[in-house]
Amino acid sequence: MIDRNRCEGKAECVTVCPYDVFDVRRLTPEEREGMSLLGSLKSWAHGHKQAIVARPTDCGTCGLCVKACPESAIALRKV
Repeated sequence: MIDRNRCEGKAECVTVCPYDVFDVRRLTPEEREGMSLLGSLKSWAHGHKQAIVARPTDCGTCGLCVKACPESAIALRKV
């Protein structure tokens, strides 16, 4: 799970994930709904690009992404 208010799309999760679970792309307007003011401003500043859990069922729950995320925006959850 990725916290939309924290993620800055730096892609460390993409780099370290051995299971190819993540992509980085622009969030849709619907995905940006409900973000905090600070989260919205950070998202705007980074071109609305954030990490996306594109293939959650491929996750091996190794936790490398959690450790690598500089914003502490990732938490492991069962699908």
